Amino acid sequence: MSTNEAILARIQRLAEGAVQNSSESRGELTIEVNPEDFLDLAVKLRDDLTLRFEQLIDLCGVDYQTYENEPPEMVRPDRRFAVVYHLLSVTHNHRLRVRVYVDGEPPITPSAVEIWNVANWYEREAFDLFGIVFEGHPDLRRILTDYGFIGHPFRKDFPLTGYVEMRYDPDKGRVVYQPVTIEPRTLVPRLIREEGFGDRNT
Repeated sequence: MSTNEAILARIQRLAEGAVQNSSESRGELTIEVNPEDFLDLAVKLRDDLTLRFEQLIDLCGVDYQTYENEPPEMVRPDRRFAVVYHLLSVTHNHRLRVRVYVDGEPPITPSAVEIWNVANWYEREAFDLFGIVFEGHPDLRRILTDYGFIGHPFRKDFPLTGYVEMRYDPDKGRVVYQPVTIEPRTLVPRLIREEGFGDRNT
């Protein structure tokens, strides 16, 4: 039995049916759980002596709208947003990825701050950029965009030019917001290569 198989078997024993799906890619294990099961499982992942995932090394939001590069068994077309937790066991040098799909508008999931304190700013970032609400967070507010910012810029349907622009108004003596004056356009990636690039015979 491989290390990841042993970890998954232990999690399944502890989780009592909470693991909805699992996959392995590039040697790393990913499990999927529902929001209502996440906190109980997270405590077990942290405290179980066999697992000891005591460190949350990253947390990110994902918008799966028009997403096509994920293994089919791990993508839920009926759910657009997910929160992904990247865990590290310092004790055993193991890694685990936990994906929690979130529903609704706004999408809501429990905060993990009480389990891993470092989740505080990670959750604020996911809230700011994706609009994911972390229920129970002690201070959920924007962290990267301005306080008056409209929308969530990492959502797939957020326009590349944004909704408003800012400039300094010398008459008012302050920064003001106004509708974007950039014409909407579709960006087409271009590949620029030096002459002869890729030609192994030159």
